Amino acid sequence: MARQREQYGRFYEGDFGLSALAGELAATAGTLDEALSLQLASEVAAACEGEGAIELGVDVRCLLHSALPDAVIRTAWLAATHGRFDPAECGSGVRGWLRRLAESRPERRREPASGDWLPRPGIAEKELRDAVVAEIRASAGPLGRAVVDSDRTDLPPGEVAESLEAVARGADGDLALRLFLRVLKVYGVPVGKEQYDRLMALDTALGWPGPLVYDGLDVRWPPIDAARRDASGDFGFSALTSWFEGGWQEGSAGDRVRQAAAADDSAQAQGSAAALLLADVHRLLGSSLRAETITVVWLSASGRGYNIDHLGIDARDWLRLIEDVCEERLRDVAPQYRPTEPPVRTDLRDAVLRALQEATPLLADVDISPHWDAIAGPSALAAVAEVVTDADCDLGFRLLLRLLAVAAPSLTHGQYCHFQALGRRFGYGEDHIIEGLEHLIREDRRK
Repeated sequence: MARQREQYGRFYEGDFGLSALAGELAATAGTLDEALSLQLASEVAAACEGEGAIELGVDVRCLLHSALPDAVIRTAWLAATHGRFDPAECGSGVRGWLRRLAESRPERRREPASGDWLPRPGIAEKELRDAVVAEIRASAGPLGRAVVDSDRTDLPPGEVAESLEAVARGADGDLALRLFLRVLKVYGVPVGKEQYDRLMALDTALGWPGPLVYDGLDVRWPPIDAARRDASGDFGFSALTSWFEGGWQEGSAGDRVRQAAAADDSAQAQGSAAALLLADVHRLLGSSLRAETITVVWLSASGRGYNIDHLGIDARDWLRLIEDVCEERLRDVAPQYRPTEPPVRTDLRDAVLRALQEATPLLADVDISPHWDAIAGPSALAAVAEVVTDADCDLGFRLLLRLLAVAAPSLTHGQYCHFQALGRRFGYGEDHIIEGLEHLIREDRRK
């Protein structure tokens, strides 16, 4: 049957459908029988106020209506459950068990939610199937070795990958990918960073919740490198300012910095957020910038979310507190990491200074925090310009983007595209400019 794709992240926080049932069966202690498998299936179906029944029913019917031999379905299922439940041992065999799963889940489709602006994922089935088969083949060798070493299943190692490929080709690419991920997790098969990025790209294309891929997956992360730009959005000191924007009320300022330092992107190794923040702080502390300039930069980019000037906190003391938090985080999650500052980007300094000049008219008459001890837009831009010339143009450009996000001037489509192009030259993630500035484009220029 054809699958109607959804933005599954709206409904689920993790796995769903038959792959979620496989996970429940693999994690259940004690003896498993058909009755317990059907009970667990009912719990998976009840997820999200009963929405889970839709995906479970679609998965089951994809297998039932396929021409796949029962032996292929059995092998893929045994691998996904780590040998915990064999549907072939049920009285009516694999397809009989699937029919009983389907009987209590009538086929139905979701209607678009009122006012829903998220389009349904549009990835073509053939494109998906080819991509899933490629990932299965990429892991076939280590998966086969993990099967041989396992004491939980007695399966010919090569048949696991072959069966998963057959599910992708002959039943459904979405289900095959989720079963493949389940197999990688239960057998502890390591996944390299490049393959992980491809799997996360498929996750995005399918509208899945991110944890479906990364929860429980053994990713072999490369060493932390503050020069890498893996995060999809903002990072470092500029990202920290956004954590303080508005009426934050969650604990102390130190607690807030700890949250930001621990906010690793799903594309980053643990500790990367702290390492990137620490690199920016070291740049600022090692520069010739006056404390007053750093204070203006902080207050402007955070929208006066944390008023270090009113609290009598010297800007460099504030940076040292951030430094301490980052070092504490790195000691906890990446004790082998030794901070190294990436080379200063000088090739784009003039381009950033031109961007600042182009932004001057946008902020000429703008006051940041206009209702309380306002900071004039030109003063904020002048402080950021000093960061560009005296510290780091990469950080300076990110702080310019933060100023624009805080001040919220209208942008032409051309201005937005210019910022986006410069962000790409710095290697920023695809969401960095979109999240901060896209909503500022004038409506009449979008058409």
